Amino acid sequence: MFLEYLEYEKDVITLKNMEDGEYVALGSFFFWKCLCGESSTEEVCHALESAGFSPQTLLSLLLNLWLSKEKDILDKPDSVSCLHTMLSLLSKMKVAIDESWDTQSVSPWWQQMRTACVQSQNNAAALLSAHVGHSVTAHIIDSLNEKKFSQITLGSDTESWEALSLDTEYWKLLLKQLEDCLILQTLLHSKVTKRTKRVSSLQNEPLGRLSVKKLLEAGKGGIADTVAKWVFRQGFSPIILNVAQYRNTTDSSEESVEMHNNLFLEEPEETTGLERILELLQVAYQQFPCSLEVDVLHAHCSWECVVQWNKDPEEACFLNRSIDHLRCIINAHVQHGIALMMWNTFIVKRLSSATYLMDKVGKAPKDRLCRRDVGMSDTAMTAFLGCCSELLQTLLEADVSSDEMQAPVLDTEDAWVSVEGPVSIVELALEQKRIHYPLVEHQFVLCTILYAIMRLSLKAVKPLSLFDSKGKNAFFKDLTSIQLLPSGDMEPNMLSIRQQFLLKVVSAAVQTLCSSQKDREVSEEEYFPFEKGKNWPTLAADLAQYLQISEDLIRRHYVCELYSYGMDHLGEEAFVQVADKEVLASQLLMLAGQRLAFALLHGQIKDGMELLTRLPPTLTTWLKAMDPQEIQNVEVPIATTARLVSKVIEHLPENHGQYSLALNLIEAVEAIPA
Repeated sequence: MFLEYLEYEKDVITLKNMEDGEYVALGSFFFWKCLCGESSTEEVCHALESAGFSPQTLLSLLLNLWLSKEKDILDKPDSVSCLHTMLSLLSKMKVAIDESWDTQSVSPWWQQMRTACVQSQNNAAALLSAHVGHSVTAHIIDSLNEKKFSQITLGSDTESWEALSLDTEYWKLLLKQLEDCLILQTLLHSKVTKRTKRVSSLQNEPLGRLSVKKLLEAGKGGIADTVAKWVFRQGFSPIILNVAQYRNTTDSSEESVEMHNNLFLEEPEETTGLERILELLQVAYQQFPCSLEVDVLHAHCSWECVVQWNKDPEEACFLNRSIDHLRCIINAHVQHGIALMMWNTFIVKRLSSATYLMDKVGKAPKDRLCRRDVGMSDTAMTAFLGCCSELLQTLLEADVSSDEMQAPVLDTEDAWVSVEGPVSIVELALEQKRIHYPLVEHQFVLCTILYAIMRLSLKAVKPLSLFDSKGKNAFFKDLTSIQLLPSGDMEPNMLSIRQQFLLKVVSAAVQTLCSSQKDREVSEEEYFPFEKGKNWPTLAADLAQYLQISEDLIRRHYVCELYSYGMDHLGEEAFVQVADKEVLASQLLMLAGQRLAFALLHGQIKDGMELLTRLPPTLTTWLKAMDPQEIQNVEVPIATTARLVSKVIEHLPENHGQYSLALNLIEAVEAIPA
């Protein structure tokens, strides 16, 4: 077989074209025993040279063998010195190194070796061979310089031999690149050992192996992009990237320790091996202070997550994670650009489809329609709409913050300045135009309305009916363009539709809260996690401002709804937020009357009718006119209602038309046995 691969002509042996495996097999046949120290390197090299092999061919075979047997080499430390011996012998062969080689020019012989190292994906083997190549080159240059020195006559120009060798500089650069590449490859090979959560098939796609050549061709963002792909596949929270960064910069500051503790509390089932990951990330950050600058890395992670979400929109957690990374970006210029690119590339088209579908059916659409028109299930679409609101909110905040800070200067490590390839995502982000703030705000209002309809399963709501023709026309337009937006006063009819919608949101939110509290005691904050800690009633009050509706009216409705469902403890907390407490007290007086009417007239209290006859005639008439069916929970303890009436009296002025009625009511409630 060995003979079949060779051709002989005019005292020269050349190799035929062969597969990679055959090439390695031939190199192994020649050199493996030498590398293991089992054969005489001098004898083998002499035999091959005298047979007519060119040193370039032998170098190619030797390097191919070395780079393909990384695992075996790492198990045999002595093989490195054997490689050194062999490379020295090959370099001394005729026509290996050109006799006229000047150390200030690049030797094709060493360039051949460096090219093999640059292209290899076995970075550990390549790094070892580069160290050997560097050492042999230095030895040869020293010999050449000694030779030159002995020929120099006193007083002559000595600059020529004192000059640094260009090959030595190239070796130093390659050694740094290979070391960087090996650190990166080690990071990408590491993973947290225990993962209990369900993993998407997209997270199981293998990561390709790295080479210096790949990284040099991947553009300025290539290194961050590679790490972002790994972060995505590991399913890491953005906090992990920050913990590693803080460890590097502040060592053990209080903030760093707190972040570290939070991380281990947040994902305790995933902490096996996490310490090792954090250490490797720290090393990577130190090795790549520019390419893996934490904002750059979060930008790439954000983009990677949204790209993967776009492949499978059912995985709403990917979009959510993308926005988590986006919110971690500190520089507002980068954050603004990434958010705008996400919106234009992945979001706006789907959002438009979702809007027109919801407007057409006039309620939260069923799963089948969502899949048909928007390409995702109803639950995925709900999460998608929540993320749209969050994305636009981030974009608005970034637009404001960018006035207060400079755009970052994007640097590259010295070893990687020669990178070529696509423009990085951060460079693209910084090229984006500034948004038109009122237009984004207008779009944000629509997204929040859509999210409310889906999240709270609202019926009989056409989202676009809440806007006039100018408002409708401005949706889904380029966010950097100036559009004609609604201005001034709205028609009363439009304001009435908007008010009804906001009251519906609050009622649905309280109903959901009530049903959840029947199952277990949960606080209001726990139940309404509108992404970052907002709750629906608060959100409805915020929306009221944009929609030209009284915020206080919405807050009063919220308090009344809480009391209507008998959640008086929450009602008391929300009461504080209301500005016009007199109007609210008047509304709650009616509610207290409805509760008391049910207690007296519908048998909740023994001898209720008899008690009723003892009350003042005006109060009796008023109670008989009440309709307890208007409130959601009539069976509230009398003592609780007494407390409500006391609160009403506290906030009604004495000259109020219902003040005497309230006084009669408190006497009546107190007269009823508990």
